[in-house]
Amino acid sequence: MYADVILPLPLSGTYTYAVPDEMQSRIGRGFRVTVPFGRRKYYTAIVTKLHRQPPGNFTVKEIRSLTDSAPVVTGQQLDLWEWISFYYLSSPGDVFKAALPAPMTPADLQPGFIPKSETHLRITPASTAAATPGRARKQQVLLDEIAHFLNETGRESISRKEIKELRSYSPAVLNGLLQKKILHTHTVEASRLRREITPIRHPFPLSEEQQKALDAVRNSFSDRQTVLLHGVTSSGKTEIYIHLIRQHLSEGKQTLYLLPEIALTTQLTQRLQAVFGDRIGIYHSGIDEHERTEIWLKMLSETPYEIILGVRSSLFLPFRRLGLVIVDEEHETAYRQSEPSPRYHARDTALMLARISGAKTLLGSATPSVESYYNARAGKYGLVTLNERFGKIAPPLIRLENTRELRLRKKMKTALSPALTEEISQALENGEQVILFRNRRGFAPVIECTACAWTPKCKHCDVTLTWHKKAHKLICHHCSATIPLPAECPCCRGGELKSLGAGTEQLEEEVSRLFPGAETGRMDGDTVRSRDSYGRLIGDFQENRIRILIGTQMISKGLDFGNVRVVGIIAADSLLNYPDFRSHERGFQLITQAAGRAGRRDRQGTVIIQTADPEQPVYRFVTRNDYAGFYHSQIAERELFNYPPFTRLISIVLKHKDEQIAEAGAASLAQLLKQSLGSRVLGPGKPVISRIRQQNIREILLKIENQFSPARARELIKSAESRFRENNRFKQVLLYYNVDWV
Repeated sequence: MYADVILPLPLSGTYTYAVPDEMQSRIGRGFRVTVPFGRRKYYTAIVTKLHRQPPGNFTVKEIRSLTDSAPVVTGQQLDLWEWISFYYLSSPGDVFKAALPAPMTPADLQPGFIPKSETHLRITPASTAAATPGRARKQQVLLDEIAHFLNETGRESISRKEIKELRSYSPAVLNGLLQKKILHTHTVEASRLRREITPIRHPFPLSEEQQKALDAVRNSFSDRQTVLLHGVTSSGKTEIYIHLIRQHLSEGKQTLYLLPEIALTTQLTQRLQAVFGDRIGIYHSGIDEHERTEIWLKMLSETPYEIILGVRSSLFLPFRRLGLVIVDEEHETAYRQSEPSPRYHARDTALMLARISGAKTLLGSATPSVESYYNARAGKYGLVTLNERFGKIAPPLIRLENTRELRLRKKMKTALSPALTEEISQALENGEQVILFRNRRGFAPVIECTACAWTPKCKHCDVTLTWHKKAHKLICHHCSATIPLPAECPCCRGGELKSLGAGTEQLEEEVSRLFPGAETGRMDGDTVRSRDSYGRLIGDFQENRIRILIGTQMISKGLDFGNVRVVGIIAADSLLNYPDFRSHERGFQLITQAAGRAGRRDRQGTVIIQTADPEQPVYRFVTRNDYAGFYHSQIAERELFNYPPFTRLISIVLKHKDEQIAEAGAASLAQLLKQSLGSRVLGPGKPVISRIRQQNIREILLKIENQFSPARARELIKSAESRFRENNRFKQVLLYYNVDWV
């Protein structure tokens, strides 16, 4: 017998090993095995196929050991891995490595998953007790409490942590019971997972509009596998999700609830646990690897989580009864996995997971991606629209402030326009809160010499360094390299160094100066580095301890704050000025989502967009809350220039430390591709940022019509890559693909 296995390495295809005789009755698809690879290396591999066809022309090595007594990867998971590898042009090993928690794939025979252990205590049976508490009254009271706890819980032992929570506990009293051998200790395996979270409410009753939307979703699911719920901000989409989850639970089915970022799980976890208690599991890369392993094993057990709330990585969990996949904020670019490989889109992978599992998929957004809305209008997806905010609250009043004109008239002396300053003052006087959105962290994006126009640039990347005032450092936002701010211009030694532009750090400083009595908070990549820091910041804002919250796009994503009346969007034009056919779509989404944080309870909010170019068409659609109009303008433009959804785009990225090799390699590969794909091949070209971490970058773009077979396209691309690698000069060129999300 032979086994084809996937190794957790960036290798193409599977590898074949002989199955020892004594292992043949115990092995199967989805089992972990330890196999030799190379001269002295051992790896944990996953069995994908068993067969009796001996491979030719080489000696087959034997599997060294079998790790499991049951599969740890299901057949459905392996099918999904195969699709990801095929569609996104990545190696099976990269998919395997991304899917399983690290402790489940130890290399070189090292120990992997380590169960957590706890010290427990038992009451020694009376027949073997060395002594009784006697007159030690405090010991007797604690012993009675322990006995009552064990009787109530039906357990034989109690943990030290649980004993410390008893009313009569003290270290001295407990030690007395241990010394008299009335209690004795032993070690037990303990779970790292949250337990015994009791629901505290039923799902809230739905409004008339919400109920209509829920009924429409259910009706659409009767003949379509995927439905797009297009609900304006604050329309109550989450409560509709909760009702759908409850329905699927009643049918004995599991739900996967996907979010674009870890940060969003904090607020939503509390909301879902209030309804579903400990039936919900939280899974993302911010969780300890051993805890992730426990969740994986629990999902394989007879009592799996019925709901998983997570980000991209939760797609890989072993669901057995998956009935519903919810992709919230489906438009978000954070669903794209860019580094490391596999470079996949979690929304589209979720659609395939649902198809493989026979589940339904609900995509939700106030600003759907153009591709998803196109699929819905074309009838591929069901489309349900929810145009009314919950409680019939009016959408925020959105105003444009022409900062170019204000500066020419010398009426704008800070980063905030007079109108925005006045609105903030009024909100603070009324005890309300403010959100200011600036999608650039740091103090200033550019430092420039007034005499010679010198600007500090990263030595490793083709970008300018950002000034971080509090850290007193210039930092590269691509490779994190830092240098101190020079005391003088190193180029001319004479000019003054001044900052240009404003980031969130500078905005926070200005706001604190303008409103000294108001507590401010900042939410960006510098202040939010962990779940705890994010949770504290959100908690402080929810409890009104922070009155003005300043942040990057983190604050625009699905957060629900009831007391925010004013939202200011600073330097809105910077969201639109990327050399990318999706830039206006992304800008529209960010501005609309940020604006939606205002006025979410009983009073209409105000949004002020500061722009130097108010005639941009996108602002007209934003101020009118006109998604349909925006969509039609975008889809007409994409059809005219043959962009998605009318074609598929695949970007091929080449990197090398030597710029000449990168340039020559890109030219060579492009020529090989043109031999079979012809005019579908564009480039090679030099991206806007053409060097990162000392790697010179070149790109080739493939624009492939939808009717062209993906299998045929993959075959031609991989054939060209294989011929490209035959040239020894290009063997060390790093090459990877971005499929569908250029």
